[in-house]
Formats: sequence, C-alpha cells, structure tokens
Amino acid sequence: MYNILVCDDEKDIVSALNIYLSAEGYRVLTAYDGYQALRLLDREEVHLILLDVMMPGMDGITAMTRLRQSHNLPVILLTAKSEDTDKVLGLNMGADDYVTKPFNPVELLARVRSQLRRYMTLGGGHTAPTAVTIGGVSLDDNAKTVTVDGDTVNLTPLEYDILRLLMQHPGKVFSPHEIYRRVWHEDPAADNPVAVHVRHIREKIEINPAEPRYLKVVWGKGYKMEGAAQ
Repeated sequence: MYNILVCDDEKDIVSALNIYLSAEGYRVLTAYDGYQALRLLDREEVHLILLDVMMPGMDGITAMTRLRQSHNLPVILLTAKSEDTDKVLGLNMGADDYVTKPFNPVELLARVRSQLRRYMTLGGGHTAPTAVTIGGVSLDDNAKTVTVDGDTVNLTPLEYDILRLLMQHPGKVFSPHEIYRRVWHEDPAADNPVAVHVRHIREKIEINPAEPRYLKVVWGKGYKMEGAAQ
C-alpha cells in the first residue's frame, strides 16, 4: 500500500481527495499547511505528495523547497491558477507535476499512478545497463544512486529518470519530445518541462553548469551525455 500525503488548506478538497485516493487503495495522510506536511514527513513513510501552492502559514512552494533538502519523493502541485508562470515556478522549485484546480479526478488519479510507478520502479524493465559510469558521473540503477567524483548526488525521480536515459545511451541525442515520451510515458505536454529538469541536473552534476562537460545540448535537436560509458 502506498502512502499519499494530501496537503491543502481547503478541507473540502482534502476530503474529496481522501475519498478518491482511498477508493483506489491508497493510504491517505492529511495536512492543511506546509508546517503540518513537513512534520508528517518526519514521522511517516510517504510515497507521494499532493501539495497546494497557496496556503496560509507555510505555502506549498516554501514547503517543497524545504522537503527537497532531504526527500526525493514525487510532488504534484495543486494550484487554482492556470498561468504558465505558476507551472514553471513549481517545476523550477522541484515539482514533478502539477494539476490545476478544479481538477478532473480521473486525470489526477492517472497522474498519481504515473508518478508512483516512476518513483517505485524508476523505469525498470529496460535492457539497458544498470550501472554506468561516464567520466566522474556514476549511476547505479539497482541501488538507485548517482555519484559525481565519489560524492552522492540527490536527484528527484524525474531528474534521475532523465539522467538514466541519457547515460544508458551515451552520445545519442534525444529531443525534448522523445525524452518526455520515454520518461513521462505519455505524449509531450504543450509546455514541455524537459529543459527545466535538464538545467536542474546540470546544477547537480556539473562543476560549471554554464559550460557542461557531460550533459550537453545539441542546438535545435536535443540533449546527450558526452563521453564513453564504462
């Protein structure tokens, strides 16, 4: 049974999500602001968070920034706004997905299942190598770890999936649409977030993200991992 933390200051929304998720067999934990959510994370095993952006006390963006310091579990933002800037802000701060309120329960549950599947299996089942080293970057898909020059790097589930895809096919150029299809397992969204996640990966694995040694852009075509796999 997967544990899902629902955090929203609107009790009707929390109650509705509790009903939808419980009917699917999930155990639901509830919180009504960022402080409560962080306290629950300290004492409960949580596999995914549905996190409202606009809340009194500690808002969702602040809570997500803090939880990302020690947790890599998937975060789906709930927002009443539909502007692209809000979506990009959430992705920039570490969100894995977003759902705009009022949401369609069927779509929300599909996104929850997709994120949980990715988080728990991290794309398992591929025949590509499970342990790859390119230069100073090493990825062990059995242990689900990434190290750079021997130091562990903490990636979100989506960042891990993207890096794993690129490292298991060194030198191969993947377009943003292809990365989205391979990692998200669905057709690309209109506002494809791949570039945002690639930038985050660079910030974590590159000495100078502005002049990357490993994760490079091929202008007009996509991204690739430079170097030979070991």
